[in-house]
Amino acid sequence: MTMVIRKSSSRAMTCLFLSQLLPPTLSHHNYSFSIYKSCRSLSKTPSDFLGSIWCPTVCAAPTIRSFSSKFSESSTTARMQNPESISYLTQREAAEVDEILMGPLGFSVDQLMELAGLSVATSIAEVYKPSEYSRVLAICGPGNNGGDGLVAARHLHHFGYKPSVCYPKRTRKPLYNGLVTQLESLSVPFLSVEDLPVDLSEHFDILVDAMFGFSFHGSPRPPFDDLIQKLVQLCKFDQNHQKSPVIVSVDIPSGWHVEEGDVSGEGVKPDMLVSLTAPKLCAKKFTGPHHFLGGRFVPPSIVDKFKLHLPPYPGTSMCVRIGKPPQIDISALRQNYISPELLEEQVAADPIDQFRKWFDKALAAGLREPNAMALSTVGKDGKPSSRIVLLKGVDKDGFVWYTNYESQKAHELSENPQASLLFYWDGLNRQVRVEGSVQKVPDEESEQYFHSRPRGSQIGAIASKQSTIIPGRHVLHQTYKELEEKYSDGSLIPKPKHWGGYRLKPQLFEFWQGQQSRLHDRLQYIPQEIDRKVVWKIVRLAP
Repeated sequence: MTMVIRKSSSRAMTCLFLSQLLPPTLSHHNYSFSIYKSCRSLSKTPSDFLGSIWCPTVCAAPTIRSFSSKFSESSTTARMQNPESISYLTQREAAEVDEILMGPLGFSVDQLMELAGLSVATSIAEVYKPSEYSRVLAICGPGNNGGDGLVAARHLHHFGYKPSVCYPKRTRKPLYNGLVTQLESLSVPFLSVEDLPVDLSEHFDILVDAMFGFSFHGSPRPPFDDLIQKLVQLCKFDQNHQKSPVIVSVDIPSGWHVEEGDVSGEGVKPDMLVSLTAPKLCAKKFTGPHHFLGGRFVPPSIVDKFKLHLPPYPGTSMCVRIGKPPQIDISALRQNYISPELLEEQVAADPIDQFRKWFDKALAAGLREPNAMALSTVGKDGKPSSRIVLLKGVDKDGFVWYTNYESQKAHELSENPQASLLFYWDGLNRQVRVEGSVQKVPDEESEQYFHSRPRGSQIGAIASKQSTIIPGRHVLHQTYKELEEKYSDGSLIPKPKHWGGYRLKPQLFEFWQGQQSRLHDRLQYIPQEIDRKVVWKIVRLAP
């Protein structure tokens, strides 16, 4: 069986990373594929070309990152902005902006609510991953802020969270009735105030404070006064170093004055604030670790009228971070993996077949550059070196990649033709390690692949004397320009003698599946000769 894949250039751009993927084309004899590098966009000028491919082109690829996110212009974290340079709205200005949006500019309430709720959900997903913070309680008030919370709960459900909703004072209007019906159709539970557990920290990981917006005046009435106190008590509980759910406030933290902030000191102290349209004055008093702006619908006329300075949204993101992310203790960074078990009786007898299964899953998951692999080599000095290269073919004979035969990796392979490959598929909690001997592929095979590449990549392979010291990028630009002019007539670009492929013939495989509490699955394939035939023995290694 042969699989050929063409993956077009894509850019990581959102709080939700989407990659473009075409399905495989199958044929009959072996299983090989060709995947073109997606980290670069081909351009007509040498400056653009070299700026986008210098990884360097002929061998390297950027570090892989999975969905979201981490999703790049920023897939894992939205672009940061200095809070001092951002505009803040008064209560009157915020009300006027809404009147203009829903008046002469033609927006409807449900449109703005949908965009606002989506912004809240994507902001939450930027910081609090569903694998660790799955249980969400959205506490929704009777107005538009509560509607934003209902919409956010729906999107969080589709993002993989398990939301519940407390909506004690329901607004009897078609818009709000529709939002409730949508959530009920997803089997999202609605909890009355009486149904709420006494200790919210035992049942929820995230509390969405969507009780009151910027138009609220006066003191909160029952039952919202008690609900606010519940959240305030949780903040004090957290200060005593006991586990507490994180609090996300929508636009205005409940109990705060729209302009003056938490005047009484008895308001909610959220971990995240999601300002909508533009931050309100009270946001200047926010001291929590995560401040995001959402509501990507402000037209230039409003920006000009109110002289707004708002941060640009990255790519197609619906949220953008304001200010720097909090300092994080590196030693505290960890993931508690949740994966299906990897059992001996479930894997293929042939490790190449097992690799194909996992690689197909990585393709189907839309992971960025699933063919990226760490290649580790060791020269005669005994010093190891590693770099990311792109897998360009796999079959029963091994794993193929292409590079410059005068590079550091090539010199090390000539001294010690043994190497290790490592594939890491973050979004699937999987790794595959392959060890074996390495040899060059036949020149005809390298020739065929070279001429299947875009012409710009062919020229780049000639222009770059990989791993040599150069005075600056201008040398690359000049060399590229000269070669581009030389072959501007469309004639065949000859493959350099110093450029071609390598094939690693596997002598050991290890398949790793992340599991909870570090009890990971590790299955190793070791070749054995039985009756003059090589068979693979499968053993389990302790994590």
